[in-house]
Amino acid sequence: MKHESDLNDLLAALKSDSRSVDVEKITAAWNFAAAAHAGQKRLSGPPYITHPTAVAVTLSRWNMDTATIIAGLLHDVVEDTPVTQDELVKNFGGEVARIVDGVTKITGIRLKGSTQEEFVENLRKMLLVMARDLRVILVKLADRLHNLQTLWVLSPEKQLENARETLEIYAPLAERLGMGEIKGELEDLAFPYVYPEEAAQLKRYIKPLIASGSEYIDKFRRELLALIKPVIPGAVINTRQKHLYSLFKKLQRPEISGDLGKIHDLFAARIIVSTKTECYAALGLIHEKFHPVPYLGISDFIATPKPNGYQSLHTKVFGPQGRIVELQIRTEEMHHQAEMGIAAHWQYSAAKDRGLSDKVLEKEGTFAPKGKLDWIRQLAVWQQDIKDNDEYLKSLKFDALQHRLLVFSPNGDVYDLPAGSTPVDFAYAVHTGLGPETAGARVNGKMVQLDEKLQNGDVVEILLDRKRKIPNPHWLDFIVTATARREISKKVS
Repeated sequence: MKHESDLNDLLAALKSDSRSVDVEKITAAWNFAAAAHAGQKRLSGPPYITHPTAVAVTLSRWNMDTATIIAGLLHDVVEDTPVTQDELVKNFGGEVARIVDGVTKITGIRLKGSTQEEFVENLRKMLLVMARDLRVILVKLADRLHNLQTLWVLSPEKQLENARETLEIYAPLAERLGMGEIKGELEDLAFPYVYPEEAAQLKRYIKPLIASGSEYIDKFRRELLALIKPVIPGAVINTRQKHLYSLFKKLQRPEISGDLGKIHDLFAARIIVSTKTECYAALGLIHEKFHPVPYLGISDFIATPKPNGYQSLHTKVFGPQGRIVELQIRTEEMHHQAEMGIAAHWQYSAAKDRGLSDKVLEKEGTFAPKGKLDWIRQLAVWQQDIKDNDEYLKSLKFDALQHRLLVFSPNGDVYDLPAGSTPVDFAYAVHTGLGPETAGARVNGKMVQLDEKLQNGDVVEILLDRKRKIPNPHWLDFIVTATARREISKKVS
């Protein structure tokens, strides 16, 4: 029996999509998947077809192309039914079959249930597949998002395994892909399974603040509208509550030390306008009436976007009753990018429409916006350069998937480094030949130790000793980037 309500849900999602996708092909894929999974049920009870349908609906919401949505519908058929890869090629083409094959290959990754060696080898395979075609990981993220919603049906061991894997691998990947809202959803779904006591305690802790905070931010929103609308009629202002896991992590920072009073973005307002010029105009209007908090500063991620493409103006002001409130100002395009990341400006379909072959597409880099996601290509380089699995996993977790900093040279050049980076990491990021000659560093005009932890927005000047050709082996005790570690190890081993 086919479950037409599931198909109707998918068709409704496709209908609401402003892009052009092939509804006939997608419907045929849904029918194929429904037949392949006939008689199968989810552990939570519903027919299995509800899962691939939910994945396809999510991919449609993320503005993905026809091939990706079809792959979402078919992502489990080779693994869980008698359908073969050759049948997929025959019925839906090589492009869909390759995406499904990529998803099938990375589904076996587990943090537990296999040795560390096997895990890292699987992880290497996953990231290599991802570097070739990002659509594989997007299908996997949509798959994980839906599976987490029914995680309660699994054994406690499996719950913990899947949730921890989400927090350590998939949520950081979503963040690096610029998919901020998806990252938050994944983290909040996994949080109670990995840290059950902390999650329950934090919910109780903030419960009394939710009602008063919601009322306050809504009242402030009305004041902001009255201030901005006469000058920028098209402005839209909405509010948001900080994701629970993000709040949990922020409370752990040394400068916060569990003090909720130091959290100024539990609730925040977003001002969405049409142009960059209007962003800065809105900022000026706000600062004329509500004084910015001097020691918290203004962050201009429009002039200097984050490494994952995020753009916005952030300011913290003294709102009504003297409460400190965070405001974010961005265009509609920036907002869509902040929520959906790489999926917000997917280029593959447009490139295919120009008649380019898969080989040319991969060479052109049209699987991702040019220059935005160079770190993905770096993953492929690491596959070759880092043979030791422990080193590879460390490089991945503490470099590729770490929170990022934007650090500047004295000339204004921008460098993307993982949190915890030092002037030595910066030197090697500028040029590997510069690293060994590093003799000292100035940060924001002041002399610092070479193991100083850099902060977002720092201006770093490296002082050189041209006679030095061998790096200090003690640098290995504090550097964090894979590039610096690899280059130093070559010279001192």
